[in-house]
Amino acid sequence: MATETTRPVLRVDIKRPQRADARRNFDALLSAAREAFAEKGVDASLEDIARRAGVGIGTLYRNFPTRQDLLSAVYFGEIEELCLAAEEAADLPPWEALTTWLRRFVAYVATKRAIWESLNRESDSFQEAREAMYAAGTPLFERVQAAGEARADMSIDDLLRMVSGLTGCNFVDEEQRDRVLQIALDGVRAR
Repeated sequence: MATETTRPVLRVDIKRPQRADARRNFDALLSAAREAFAEKGVDASLEDIARRAGVGIGTLYRNFPTRQDLLSAVYFGEIEELCLAAEEAADLPPWEALTTWLRRFVAYVATKRAIWESLNRESDSFQEAREAMYAAGTPLFERVQAAGEARADMSIDDLLRMVSGLTGCNFVDEEQRDRVLQIALDGVRAR
């Protein structure tokens, strides 16, 4: 049974276009930028991003006048998706809900690391995003603790710092990353 949660609304000024075709281009640009920044870092070519999205460079600049606008949109878009993923996982059994969300968190961390340094981490928007992410994961974590499936001596902050630290390592491949994450999660389980 899912717990009733109210996800904080991120008050970030990212304006999605109204027309359907323009929204598709906008979303394609965000997706392409997410991939490019994860692969090549914040200096990924804007021309390459536009090409990956199947649009011209003018369309990219119309939606995101500066590189910083695009970086911010990718970052806050990831936060929004992470919050939605927590809501979607809420109906699963407690441990499965938490680990499903944490796997999405791992994907978020991969993108976040690429753009982390480019963001003003002291800004209100950044703080709101962090609060939204914690607010999304906390009910899942509290539910798994209430079910007696997770250690009672840890907090959501402990958990997210541990997972963030693990995912910041360079792994041979995704299988190794998943295996290391599973080992860490085994340490979270109540004995």
